[in-house]
Amino acid sequence: MKQTAVEWLVEQIKEYDFSPRDNTYLIEIPFWIWKEKIEQAKAMEKEQIIDAYETSHISMMTSEQYYNETFNKSIKNKG
Repeated sequence: MKQTAVEWLVEQIKEYDFSPRDNTYLIEIPFWIWKEKIEQAKAMEKEQIIDAYETSHISMMTSEQYYNETFNKSIKNKG
């Protein structure tokens, strides 16, 4: 199962969580790292959009079908 760019970015941000509790966040990220992570997420998103476009033209899937098969974990786990 692939990760969306947003899911990847959230994981990256959580690496900088210094909160002593599980249900709160205290994020401390130097600006240059933050900027780098955002650029990486944008590049991932671009690749995912290109892949979705190319896949939809080959298989004739709808965009929603492509998303559900590629990224949506809850749909696959329900069956």
